[in-house]
Amino acid sequence: MTNDRVRSALRGISGVHVTAWGSDGEADWTVTGKIVRRIAEAGIHNIVSAGNTGEFYPMTTDEVVRSHAVAAEAAAGKALVTAGIGRSLREAVATGKLAARAGCDAVMVHHPLDPFAAPQSQADYIIAIAEALDVPVVAYIRSDAIGVKDLTRVATHANVAGVKFASTNVMLLAECVRATEGTSANWICGLAEGWAAPFHALGARGFTSGLVNVAPERSLAIWQALEKNDYDRARALVSEIAGFETMRTKYGNGANVTVVKEALGLLGTPVGPVRLPGLPELNEGERTELRRIVAGWSAQRAAAE
Repeated sequence: MTNDRVRSALRGISGVHVTAWGSDGEADWTVTGKIVRRIAEAGIHNIVSAGNTGEFYPMTTDEVVRSHAVAAEAAAGKALVTAGIGRSLREAVATGKLAARAGCDAVMVHHPLDPFAAPQSQADYIIAIAEALDVPVVAYIRSDAIGVKDLTRVATHANVAGVKFASTNVMLLAECVRATEGTSANWICGLAEGWAAPFHALGARGFTSGLVNVAPERSLAIWQALEKNDYDRARALVSEIAGFETMRTKYGNGANVTVVKEALGLLGTPVGPVRLPGLPELNEGERTELRRIVAGWSAQRAAAE
């Protein structure tokens, strides 16, 4: 897979698929594959396997490796597949190489969570992985601890296809875009649909999404509006998913994956609870609200048809 093809896909939608768990708590790879296939067939440009919506941190290394292989097979070339990797440097490189052999098109380096990590060393960590792998790398930045100089080093590395910028520090993003103007840097909104419009206005292109597991057509409509620079349309479409996305931010984002998984269950695809330390399940009041939101979307879809 060439860097240019990955860069182009990143400027679309990067959908992060959930991982289904069976009643025994083990991964249900058959259901997971069906979810990936559905996302790919909906027209999502890039599918991220073992991302945060896929519960990367509660997964074992073996499960991460299997997730990558399942996603690559299920996507069947209808979408690019990016494998989430991370943890120790050696583990990240090893799982990245296995992902490439399994047919993944790129890897996404999760933001290092070591509490004693130095900002410049976090950048060095990403670059070391980029230099050790033959497949293109996506850098996942989840804080504003790394400064412009080091983010520029990452973004302009020859094997870094894009930076998934997932900090709400829009001033830092603006500085990064200015600092890398005219270079190979490819900035992507890493905060999903709700932040896609302001990030687009600052120069980022494309966005990540967990919503694609449930309603990929809504994500695509928002992306299409932004591609036309139709911010009024994009805002209106984001308003329609605001209740769903707000629910995901509850408990310090602890309900993020829970809401997506329970919505899938309401739509007929049970995928099991979220593993600890995520929120395993919603309470009845939250579940009632989620039913109302999902039913409203179904009614809108039926009316449109």
